Amino acid sequence: MAGRRRLVGVGVGPGDPELLTVKAVRLLNSADVILVPATERSGDGPGRAERIVAEVCTDGAARVQRIPFCMSERRGVGPKRTESWRASVQASVEAFGAGAQTVAFATIGDPAVYSTFSYLRAGVTAEVADVSCELVPGITAMQALAAESGWPLAEGKEILALVPATVGLEKLADVLDVADSVTIYKGGRTLPGVLAALRERGRDAVIGTDVSLPEQQLASLDEMEAEQKLPYFSAVLSAPSREEIGGQL
Repeated sequence: MAGRRRLVGVGVGPGDPELLTVKAVRLLNSADVILVPATERSGDGPGRAERIVAEVCTDGAARVQRIPFCMSERRGVGPKRTESWRASVQASVEAFGAGAQTVAFATIGDPAVYSTFSYLRAGVTAEVADVSCELVPGITAMQALAAESGWPLAEGKEILALVPATVGLEKLADVLDVADSVTIYKGGRTLPGVLAALRERGRDAVIGTDVSLPEQQLASLDEMEAEQKLPYFSAVLSAPSREEIGGQL
């Protein structure tokens, strides 16, 4: 409907600004307000999403608004996480109240994959009656890691799974036993247990940190130390051996 106010979750990819879609760039450049996460790690400086936005929006600085994003509470709904959700909803409501027609939320990766945009959308639609919500897909860390490592995510009849290490090692083990190709997110702090589960099953893996950025680091499972830990922006991809062309068909 013409003139309808829009809240749009825009996936800005894993880090490389060149990995944004044409649609994402167009929408960010036309949005009245661009919300970006500000984490404890980024402090007073720009976070990863904001840095990406700055690369693709020449005049974006004046339209960017930082909202607190809690990284210290890893599980559950604690007071800090609740407050960050409330702040992002309030920023959106105030932007619409000030006349904004399009408010964009720039999220790392894809807005439908482990993104806080779903919580923002629920909060805003509960307070603003005439707002439509849209999603602009983005390239995920899973896709970027596959591209950078040269490991296809899935072939033929292979089962592909994406699992956060925060589900616990028992559930992770169940997924590893069922799926052919498994990508593991959020495993930086619990990486020793993740690596042990992979080794126990004789699985190979590639581990990527800051994938798609100049500081990117890729390592094989054999190169990782048993007790090694990695930053938040790390992912693990374990895919089956493919010795025959078309063997998975």
